[in-house]
Amino acid sequence: MSRRKKKKRDEEHMDESWLVPYSDILTLLLALFVILFAMSSVDAQKFNILSKAFNEMFTGGTGVLNFESAVPPSNGKVPGKKPIITQSQQADAEAAKKIQEKEEAMKKDQEELYAIQTKVNNYIQNANLTDKLQTSLTSEGLLVTIGDNVLFDSGSAEVRSQDIQLAREIAALLVMDPPRNVIISGHTDNVPIRNSKYTSNWELSVMRAVNFMSIVLQYNSLDPKWFSAKGFGEYQPIAGNDTPEGRAKNRRVEILITPRVEQ
Repeated sequence: MSRRKKKKRDEEHMDESWLVPYSDILTLLLALFVILFAMSSVDAQKFNILSKAFNEMFTGGTGVLNFESAVPPSNGKVPGKKPIITQSQQADAEAAKKIQEKEEAMKKDQEELYAIQTKVNNYIQNANLTDKLQTSLTSEGLLVTIGDNVLFDSGSAEVRSQDIQLAREIAALLVMDPPRNVIISGHTDNVPIRNSKYTSNWELSVMRAVNFMSIVLQYNSLDPKWFSAKGFGEYQPIAGNDTPEGRAKNRRVEILITPRVEQ
């Protein structure tokens, strides 16, 4: 009878020390699942938050369940912290902004030059001057080329009287708001000049550019400060000088309407 009572008493007072390691195992399992969940889309920010959480837990800080969420908000920002921008990052951002602004300005500038080209081309078509004037849009600007069969007699730098009206009509096309720099240049072939007035093709090309520009600037709406003249002689040919056709192409006057934004 005494043995049965003792056995019953032992069953009623069973040792409960196993609950401590059991609770530790549950805590570790919970921690493992939190890690696996966070690491499924791991990035440096999440990893640092998790590292801090478990460091505090195992060094006597707050427990996992009491710690602030290890997963950052959906916007990717850590609560209470502002992003740190270094001087290098700020400089890079400013440089990128300037590049973007310049590209936008260049695009707008090219669109304006294209509009001017369209206006000049319409004039050429309406005046039946396709065999005398051509335009091209280049990296240097809008180039208007006046052929050898216009403006000057052979060996002369004086604009022919019958072409003065054409020069004035071209001047009207150069009115722009706001204005742009305009460079007028003269070109010749490589045949040496033979007269007493000009000692070289270079001199002839310069005077042709200057005389043509003088007539253009008689148009009151044009400001002379935006204009300049150059002479290149025979040194910038656009065709070979070994044929009459090539030499005729090289004898020309060019009007360059420059971009406002440097390339």
